[in-house]
Amino acid sequence: MESQVRGGTRWKRFAVVMVPSVAATACIGVALAQGALAASFSVSGQSFKVTAEHLHGEGFAQYGAIDSGYTLTGEKANHPVAVSSFSNATIQKMCQSVVTPIPGLGNFTLRLEAGDSDDENRQVQAKNLYIDIDDLHADATFNNIDIGVAAGDTGPDKGGKGPGMKGGKEQANPNGFAQQAESADLYGVEQTAWATTAGTFKLSGLHMSLRSGKGKGIECY
Repeated sequence: MESQVRGGTRWKRFAVVMVPSVAATACIGVALAQGALAASFSVSGQSFKVTAEHLHGEGFAQYGAIDSGYTLTGEKANHPVAVSSFSNATIQKMCQSVVTPIPGLGNFTLRLEAGDSDDENRQVQAKNLYIDIDDLHADATFNNIDIGVAAGDTGPDKGGKGPGMKGGKEQANPNGFAQQAESADLYGVEQTAWATTAGTFKLSGLHMSLRSGKGKGIECY
């Protein structure tokens, strides 16, 4: 089952959102073992990198899922992910980069930066964020966290604290593994992701550039 809409918002390939994961590998492992896989979500054959100096978010929830997509050669591929969400988030000094190989020209990196300000009103603001990630590094503090809650209990409509599971036709297994927290602060964030969605997304001081090559100094990290 494939869908281009999640939470009432049409997914865009270069949308940029950063949300955290708590023990993402363990979460995915338990979810896969229990068969707690969401309906497949169609993504392109490329993951992207995201960094942030500081993220403060309210209403955190997370559960395991599978994203379906294709490799750059057109082969079908599935990506185990930890779907992480915030009801509201403020992100300082955010960067996203994605590398695309172009035959005959080499690699090109699309890089987007925003929110480089000490003023919270000039930082990245987002509501109802979902991001499907497979790797995260950060220093994190979670407030009033519940680990091991059922996936069906993650949203406020289910008695949970977070914005809830993916909307539309995509749902996590209500008997699957999940976790949630009232709020979180992450510093020095580096992560890779396959897809992201936001209800609203405000990018102050936006700068987008296309650079030849890839690697440190061209990508976000």
